[in-house]
Amino acid sequence: MTEGSGDVPCVGAIVRDRSGRLLLVRRANEPGAGLWAVPGGRVEPGETDHEAVVRETAEETGLVVRAGPLAGEVVRGPYRIADYHCEPAGGRLRAGDDAADVRWVDATELARLPLVEGLVEALTEWDALPG
Repeated sequence: MTEGSGDVPCVGAIVRDRSGRLLLVRRANEPGAGLWAVPGGRVEPGETDHEAVVRETAEETGLVVRAGPLAGEVVRGPYRIADYHCEPAGGRLRAGDDAADVRWVDATELARLPLVEGLVEALTEWDALPG
C-alpha cells in the first residue's frame, strides 16, 4: 500500500475455517458500528500490509493468522482497503479491540447479517464467499 496518496491505508483478513465458514466481526466503532465485516483496520506507519493484517486480526478476534495472497482492494470513503486471504494458525476466538462480537459464518448466516456496504459484492468478485 503506498502512502501519500491521500487515502488511509487499511487491510482486511479473509479467513475461513476447515468447514469453509468465514470469520466476521461486528464493528464496535465507526465507520460501520454495529455492522459485520471481515477483521481489519489501519496500517500503522512502518508496518507492511501482512504485518498489519496479522496484528489487526489478533486484536479483533484473538486468532493468530498467516497472511497469504491479496484477494483484492476496495475504496470506502477515505479508506483504501487491501484484503488478504489468511489461514488460521492458532489462538482462541473472542471479540477484542474494536469488535463487539466475532463469529464464523456460513453462506446462510452471511445472508441474514447486517453487513458493511459492498462486502458481499467484493467477496463474490474475489470468489471468497463462505462455503
